[in-house]
Amino acid sequence: MKHTQSKSPRALTSPVEHKQFLSDFSSTFEAFKTANDERLAAIEKKQSVDPLVDAKVERLNAALDQQQKHIDRLSLMTSQPVLRSDAPRSETKSAWSNYIRTGELSGLKALDGKSLSATDSEGGYIAPIETENSIDMSLKDASPFRSIATVRQIGSGQFKKPVSAGGAASGWAGESDARPETTAPILDLIDFPAGELYAMPAATQTLLDDSVADVDQWLADEVRDVFAAQETAAFTLGNGLNKPRGFLDYAQEDDSVQAWGHLGYVTTGTDGDFDASAPSDALLDLIYAPKPRYRPNASFVMNRRTVGMIRKFKDADGNYIWQAAKEAGTASSLLGYPLVEVEDMPDIGSDTTPIAFGDFRRGYLIVDRQGVRVLRDPYSAKPYVLFYTTKRVGGGVQDFNAIKLLKFSA
Repeated sequence: MKHTQSKSPRALTSPVEHKQFLSDFSSTFEAFKTANDERLAAIEKKQSVDPLVDAKVERLNAALDQQQKHIDRLSLMTSQPVLRSDAPRSETKSAWSNYIRTGELSGLKALDGKSLSATDSEGGYIAPIETENSIDMSLKDASPFRSIATVRQIGSGQFKKPVSAGGAASGWAGESDARPETTAPILDLIDFPAGELYAMPAATQTLLDDSVADVDQWLADEVRDVFAAQETAAFTLGNGLNKPRGFLDYAQEDDSVQAWGHLGYVTTGTDGDFDASAPSDALLDLIYAPKPRYRPNASFVMNRRTVGMIRKFKDADGNYIWQAAKEAGTASSLLGYPLVEVEDMPDIGSDTTPIAFGDFRRGYLIVDRQGVRVLRDPYSAKPYVLFYTTKRVGGGVQDFNAIKLLKFSA
């Protein structure tokens, strides 16, 4: 990962330009709806669809994907602070900056045992809290899963959480009535071990010698996309071995007989596809699969290819069920609920579960072990300086009733 110096993202786009991108996106969506209406009208009349209309719909759908990616990227870039370091620095921050820029260890060794400590025999060091916070904030902006799940910091390599699988009995009683003894709750102890996530960004010495550049923010930006991609894949599909356990790795069973420890699903009624006559009915079934308490903060999760198919659907009143985001930094919506795109979700196919819905904040827990470790290596890739950066992350389902899946099965 080589670093090239460029202008600040804030200099590349203004709020007016950003608004123009959103306006262009809305215009493309209107054109898409017009073309798709023509396609649907032909289908309703049981006529063959003009291949040119079909191609136009797909072309506009692809254009919406590209514009959405561009808007998401701009939102992420402009959410980062400008790379400057004008604020007064603490002793810890100064020692850390000196280590990153020059490799000088005297300042860190003087602080060893106070706020920084050696992490291994090769000279790696735990980054100060400011650097860790920069990385965490960048990850929160870049990771779709962190925006909807619960994130908790821990001080050890494993987090164990007792959860209620059945719940305790309860009831009503008058002021002077006897209180009958309630049954004990059924508790399950869930383990969330933290695996090691690493990245190795590279910098030129010219960048490191630049006193204006904020090396903490540079490091956070460089590891952001690598960390976000790796952990999002693990939160979705990970097997829990030296990494988080993805929610799709848990056993799945029909929602009508779902047991604790399994994720429930509803089916589309058609193997590998939506129902041809009423495709959105399966999505409504999915919305009403979780209990009411999970729906107010629920989100849809699927990949971009599935979104492209669902954009074409209408409800019984002829309204499109997918709606574009109204402003930068917000999610598009599906049937009134936020839609979060996670590229690691499977594609639509026979017996697959490419769509999830539920309250992920209650359903999925991410654990971050405190401490980001950085090893400065100026030797392995001369003339570049490598920064072997590690962070321990875990995750798994904490409430199996909060997340439901849509299975493309008869």
